[in-house]
Amino acid sequence: MRKRVTILGVAVDDVLMDDAIAAVARFIADGGPHQIVTINPEFIMEARRNCAFRQVLAAADLATPDGFGIILAARWRGTPLRGRVTGVALTERIAAEAAQRGWSLFLLGAAPGVAERAAAALQRANPGLRIAGCYAGSPHPDDEPAIRERILAAKPDVLLVAYGHPAQDLWIARNQPILRVPVAMGVGGTFDELAGVVPRAPALVQRLGLKWLYRLLVQPWRWRRIMTAVPLFLWTALRERRSFNESHAQE
Repeated sequence: MRKRVTILGVAVDDVLMDDAIAAVARFIADGGPHQIVTINPEFIMEARRNCAFRQVLAAADLATPDGFGIILAARWRGTPLRGRVTGVALTERIAAEAAQRGWSLFLLGAAPGVAERAAAALQRANPGLRIAGCYAGSPHPDDEPAIRERILAAKPDVLLVAYGHPAQDLWIARNQPILRVPVAMGVGGTFDELAGVVPRAPALVQRLGLKWLYRLLVQPWRWRRIMTAVPLFLWTALRERRSFNESHAQE
């Protein structure tokens, strides 16, 4: 049974990494198409004002909890999640499993050349990993037919799309009915981290839930996104908890 927690109207699956990998293996065994989304505070705030994005998140076959703010908000609601499954960590674990199980990966998105560098990093860490293809492309609808041709010819088991949210997740939802890749997942800035374009936060910083602060220090131009993902999201989640508690107190 799928256990889900709803945060500000967006459902998140209560899964750990092993659960997510088991789902990936099941999706690949079943065939396509399936979509995975990695829910972080920015996703939830975007979904509140973007109906199409909200519908894609609701229809996803797996919605992992990505972001410390998600864990906090779930705890405040009295429906705690067991832990996080971030896009970067899930990508790395999928690559490791793929090298063992013979799955192939296609990396789509990021700046030209970055997907290739990310793929090379994954192959160095996981000898034997099969990369079906890499392509930057763009999320513009006019480019979709040519991109679909590449992916259909490559026949990957897993498609990783790095166009940033909500573009990557909307792109997958539009194209999966034709592509029918067993697993398609939006991965945001994962390729940049794997390729070394963006420095990765130290492990301790990530465990403490302070990756947002590290990002602010190394990429100060992201301050608007970080304000949405951290203080605004947490304030909105606190208000929801207060309203939830008040409504139950009146019953």
